Amino acid sequence: MPQINYKSDDTVKDAFLHSCLGKLVILAGFVVILLLIAYFTAPSEKEMTTNMEDNVMQCLQENDSIQGDPIDDYVNNIGFIFTKADTTKIFPDLIKAYRDLNRMEIYHHSLYSTAYLFNNMHPEGVRIGVGAYGLVVPTLTFHDLLLDVGPMHKGYNQKIIRTGVIPDTDLGTNPNIQEFHYKRNPDD
Repeated sequence: MPQINYKSDDTVKDAFLHSCLGKLVILAGFVVILLLIAYFTAPSEKEMTTNMEDNVMQCLQENDSIQGDPIDDYVNNIGFIFTKADTTKIFPDLIKAYRDLNRMEIYHHSLYSTAYLFNNMHPEGVRIGVGAYGLVVPTLTFHDLLLDVGPMHKGYNQKIIRTGVIPDTDLGTNPNIQEFHYKRNPDD
């Protein structure tokens, strides 16, 4: 019977790198390096505010034809990452309405930053941007912005206008419900 040699010519380093534990250590090292890069390149509050204000102005600038088309907003958000707004093309009243009726807050986390917009439509806030790896990605849509406020109706004592509905005086007829009907009276 021939002798089987279980020794290999691989070095300890090669054997470790080809083992499952070695691959897990390499993967963990790669993840740690990515996390360190994310930690040191997370946008500061000032950078986030500057970029998100620019992204909001670009959103106001681009929505001149079909305001609030979400597909346009999502496509434009990609371009907003690399471009700057031209505020001369935006109506000053629109900018003033944005500044008066909306409030933006930036939250800095350890590996990334987020921007939230607060207004009467979104009192709990809606996320409008995420910053990571030195890049600010807007997720803003035109529907997130509050640019106009007005009364819901003319006054508190005014009736709601109903067209084509049953008048308030017609209450309909009562159904014919007999006593013990729900208890299954044998006389019914």
